[in-house]
Amino acid sequence: MITFSDSKDITPQKLLPLFEQAQWSSGRTLEDTSSMLAHSDVIISAWESSRLIGFGRVLTDYVFRASIWDVIIDQHHQGKDIGTTLMRQILDHPSLRNVELFWLCTRHKQAFYKTLGFSDQEQTGMVWNRSEHR
Repeated sequence: MITFSDSKDITPQKLLPLFEQAQWSSGRTLEDTSSMLAHSDVIISAWESSRLIGFGRVLTDYVFRASIWDVIIDQHHQGKDIGTTLMRQILDHPSLRNVELFWLCTRHKQAFYKTLGFSDQEQTGMVWNRSEHR
């Protein structure tokens, strides 16, 4: 049985094996992942028994904007509506109910996110990459 949680008590040791499954998140360190978890405002996780199989997090001001990051589902559990449920739990989370706009930065799975009501028509973002300015 799959269970979902909004507890922030996730250890980086549980999360890193999941991150290693995706090119965009592989190679993250224990220290950086620990800091990321500590500074995230809302975290939703999916569990099969004691095994972490899904994860997503939010940074927000709780009123105007929220940005969704690091949504990942274990490769063996994709296509089972776990991602849909995880995203619904983020969008419907009680502490985020007043948020006006949710931003999602991704180059992957756009068709999936469109089924949840996300639009790719908002192209107003810009990026500054620290590694390019050292």
